[in-house]
Amino acid sequence: MKTILVVDDRPEVRELLQKTLSRGRYQILCAENGQQALSIARESHPDLILMDVMMPGALNGNETTRILKSDPTTKRSKVVMLTGRAGTQAMDEALGAGADGFFAKPFSPLELLLKIEELLAPASHTRGAT
Repeated sequence: MKTILVVDDRPEVRELLQKTLSRGRYQILCAENGQQALSIARESHPDLILMDVMMPGALNGNETTRILKSDPTTKRSKVVMLTGRAGTQAMDEALGAGADGFFAKPFSPLELLLKIEELLAPASHTRGAT
């Protein structure tokens, strides 16, 4: 079973993502901020992390992603950024931090599930995918 870490400071968003992901067969972990996400990711090694960009505290989503992608124990986790900021600048910042995907809120649950399945598919099936 694949593990997904949901990182968002808003409980209602975490609950919505948990309901959306319950359609798949995933173990779901949750974190409220970047620091908690780092701790859980280093301990649990999730296959994928859904990360809000804007979070209170010292670490926003982009900075947390940079740290995760530079840490040998967590760099293999795929990261999909979720943000209320639409536009190419927000996407460029997220992808520049090392994110593997980007969704602007509100997003289609079906599109999110398809992206997750694509990212978690065996490597031989995802080559050349966009």
